[in-house]
Amino acid sequence: MAHDAAFFRPLGGSEVPRFAGRSTFMRLPQIEDPSEVDIALVGLPWDSGSTNRVGQRHGPREIRNNSTMMRLVHQASRIAPYDLCRIADLGDVPVNPIDIRDTLERTRKFYRQIHHAGAIPLTAGGDHLGTLPILRAIARDEPMALVQFDSHSDTNDTYFGDNPYTHGTPFRRAIEEGILDPKRMVQIGIRGSLYEASDLDWAREQGIRIIEIEEYFDLGPARVNAEIARVVGDVPTYVTFDVDALDPVYAPGTGTPEVGGFSTREAQQMIRGLRGLNLVGADVMEVSPPFDSSGITALTGATLMFELLCVLADAVSRRDT
Repeated sequence: MAHDAAFFRPLGGSEVPRFAGRSTFMRLPQIEDPSEVDIALVGLPWDSGSTNRVGQRHGPREIRNNSTMMRLVHQASRIAPYDLCRIADLGDVPVNPIDIRDTLERTRKFYRQIHHAGAIPLTAGGDHLGTLPILRAIARDEPMALVQFDSHSDTNDTYFGDNPYTHGTPFRRAIEEGILDPKRMVQIGIRGSLYEASDLDWAREQGIRIIEIEEYFDLGPARVNAEIARVVGDVPTYVTFDVDALDPVYAPGTGTPEVGGFSTREAQQMIRGLRGLNLVGADVMEVSPPFDSSGITALTGATLMFELLCVLADAVSRRDT
């Protein structure tokens, strides 16, 4: 598609050096009106749902900084997202760092405005509980499908007594609320020691397709993508990428690292393989810059965000033709 002059364009690295200028996602303009975009890039700087290591509240800012490395065209697919869609940075959700329930509602309202404007969100988090109010905001008349890259299922019931809202519970709540269809859910990369041998029983009983890391390495990215397509079909699908799905050698700056994961290269292959699905939103969660002085986790988060942006832009443009 020829470039539409009405579309937003990232600031070029030869115009202003990458280390200078305003810090925004992909060096795009920051705007306030979601009706001006097809894809809204949003920061969710919040980690009050974390049960151990925190710092994910700083993820969006560092992902913005590292997203200056992203250019205009995907080198493998040749998708040029800024030629396909109106894309801009809509800033950060106005979170309340000391009140979980208030932030859940603030987040839902923020994304509801985006949804009502006809845009789809791409978010940098933030701990994984933040995905729940996003799903609440963009839910339509029927439950959505979910593709979840993660080392944890996040379908636990409660933590520390009867607390239902932590980064280990969002997808259980979403299923209970009828937002997600568990039979249209795929979780890839699940691993790590368990509290009980029965930890994944509830998720499996609901019909979630869980691809634990051992099965992942047996299948490989291409066959995993075929399984994803089989499970979600043409149902509106949300993609959530917890960076702890990656082996911590690639992403040490995260809340709950688990060794033995897949590589960034394999993650890129799988995200690219989502092309053609009916995608309605995505996020990259659990980047915690304080646990990574090298900055590689934030760069990884920014790169994965660009990968997701390309397949989202392709999905939007296909629906518009």
